[in-house]
Amino acid sequence: MKLNAILTIGFIGTSFATVWHMRYHKVVKQTYNKDQDTFRHYYLILLSLGLALLIPRAFTVIEVLWAFSIYLEAVAILPQLVLLQRSRNIDNLTGNYVFLLGAYRSLYLVNWIYRFFTDLHRVRWIPWISGLVQTALYADFFYYYIKR
Repeated sequence: MKLNAILTIGFIGTSFATVWHMRYHKVVKQTYNKDQDTFRHYYLILLSLGLALLIPRAFTVIEVLWAFSIYLEAVAILPQLVLLQRSRNIDNLTGNYVFLLGAYRSLYLVNWIYRFFTDLHRVRWIPWISGLVQTALYADFFYYYIKR
């Protein structure tokens, strides 16, 4: 098995463990406020799936799934950002986590610029536009984070 496949399976496993922990662990459940968490995340899933079916790199199962994951990753932070905006009470750990997550995604832009000039000037529209959308979603949070 290739190292990339092993790391991908590990990433998916830890992602499921994190979601399970957030949904079912007693300590986390006590801090969850269902009244403020009203974002309809199902729309993001449907929008991402629709885009993946309409705009894949190639119309194969793997390419559609890849495009779906890229589109969904671009908007996956939106429910968290909306919740943070509604609550107006952001603890340091959450604020720092979201800031570093956005900074990490912003560094993708630097990587893409570097790879464009060193990798035969290949254009990768799906990840580039999705990454720009995701970074733009973080822009408002960055502004208030730095201002604070």
